[in-house]
Amino acid sequence: MNAIHQEKTIISLIKSCTRKSHLLQLHSQLLRSSHFYNPTIFLSFLSRFALPPLRDLSYSGRIFNDFPETNVSLYNTMIKAHSLGRDSARNGFLLYQELLRLGISSNALSAAVAVKCCTKIESLCNGMQIHAKIWKDGHLSDGLLLTTLMDFYSCLEKGSEAYKVFDDMSHRDIVAWNVLISCYTRNGRTRDALALFDMMRSSNVCQPDDVTCLLVLQACATLNALEWGQKVHSYIVEHGFLNARNVCNSLIVMYSRCGCVEKAYEVFKQMVDRDVVSWSAMISGLASNAFKEMQREGVLPGDQTFTGVLSACSHSGLINEGRMFFKCMSRDFGVKPNIHHYGCMVDLLGRAGLLDDAYELIRSMTIKPDAAMWRTLLGACRIHRYVALGERVVEHLVKLKAQEAGDYVLLLNIYSSSGNSEKVIEVRKMMKEKGIQTTPASSTIELKGQVHEFYADDISHPRKKEIYEMLVEINQQLRIAGYVAEITSELQSKSEPYVLSYHSEKLAIAFGLLATPPGTTIRVAKDLRICVDCHNFCKILSAVYNRKLVIRDRNRFHHFREGRCSCNDYW
Repeated sequence: MNAIHQEKTIISLIKSCTRKSHLLQLHSQLLRSSHFYNPTIFLSFLSRFALPPLRDLSYSGRIFNDFPETNVSLYNTMIKAHSLGRDSARNGFLLYQELLRLGISSNALSAAVAVKCCTKIESLCNGMQIHAKIWKDGHLSDGLLLTTLMDFYSCLEKGSEAYKVFDDMSHRDIVAWNVLISCYTRNGRTRDALALFDMMRSSNVCQPDDVTCLLVLQACATLNALEWGQKVHSYIVEHGFLNARNVCNSLIVMYSRCGCVEKAYEVFKQMVDRDVVSWSAMISGLASNAFKEMQREGVLPGDQTFTGVLSACSHSGLINEGRMFFKCMSRDFGVKPNIHHYGCMVDLLGRAGLLDDAYELIRSMTIKPDAAMWRTLLGACRIHRYVALGERVVEHLVKLKAQEAGDYVLLLNIYSSSGNSEKVIEVRKMMKEKGIQTTPASSTIELKGQVHEFYADDISHPRKKEIYEMLVEINQQLRIAGYVAEITSELQSKSEPYVLSYHSEKLAIAFGLLATPPGTTIRVAKDLRICVDCHNFCKILSAVYNRKLVIRDRNRFHHFREGRCSCNDYW
């Protein structure tokens, strides 16, 4: 057997090892035959031990350190192995530095895997140093490397830096476009992500693929951009992506989050191959009725399924059913309750006014409750005017160092609704002394494929004069119908109630009334929880103007129709 054939046989044998014990036996044999120190064979062996599925950093590190003639390929293998885990990534970057210090000529792959290490350890400084080295070494034509660099900046919320890398690329493949869209979505620039989709469609160079559609559908769901979502849906059908299960699942989520459960169900029914994600997404939109059909089809529910079911029980006020599902998920299906399941139960019990039960459930948890759970209970205390528990909940938030202005606003509402004006004054004074201010919220509305964004007291919109004139008219009409501004949810004094008239969702709604024909449903997405006043405003407006309003805030959907809201005034 000649040397080349023998080398290929040994490498094939290394690759066929599926167990660590087999690889260790082979290691022993190779050492006895001296083949182990053949650079090509050693690289194959090191890769098998260092990378998944047999990844063992300790053992591979020892044999790497013992090899007499290190080279760039061996270093790249070890850096890549360390880049796969958050705990090991720092050592991966140190290996990259060692490679440079030893004077071994690095290549584009060295930089790419080192950048991935910086992404894992969230080290902007180290990543920028590698970026400078990439410039120096002339690797700017390597698309894979630059895409990895874009992803690094994106993960560290440096969207503008990611765009600069993209802008400097001589050849932009579909992966680069998708990373940029992901970057925009991750950094809150969802409207820019939608614009990129249009730019790709009109380009002859790089058409959107199924991954592009998945990313854009996420952006549509975030912005409540139904028209955009329908446009992406049409593109998916035209290009044959509807056979991909993950694309259909994203469509279901998008339609559900935009308040079009009927459309979501149409996509679901057309699916040939449904999985647990499909069912979980549909259950979240259609409530727990789909759970029984899922069991009849023999699909085992997962933790996301129970999150959807419990959430549906909460919004529907199904206390007994919710308790039954919560009990059976671990008993019958082996699904251990997580923080989201407990959160749904706290919401369910809080809605029903069983606040002490909700509090005891939180105290009985084996996992640490998070701030979101305490805020859910605080919201229930506001609805049911439970002052004593509300104060305790705020204390827990303070202990977590997670209290926000909105928590104190809820506490203000609790005191105000119970008629405790002294406590209201006390909390206002404390907030003023600590400099606690509410976070500016934004609301978006999509019209004719364009997303319009508003902030409180916004004067940046081209039609601002008409919008504010419309708001004056709306307020006059609503007052005739019995609307009275609710000022307890604000930090301003009673001499300044006018600020409530210009919350971001009110501006978006006023614009929607201006820009759409009578009878058109107005859909608005808000990034914070809707306040009491705006909720009352929307209820009365839906009756006075005979309009359906769909508002998605940070907590849930609100469907306003004929003076009522789907949340039954609980959110």
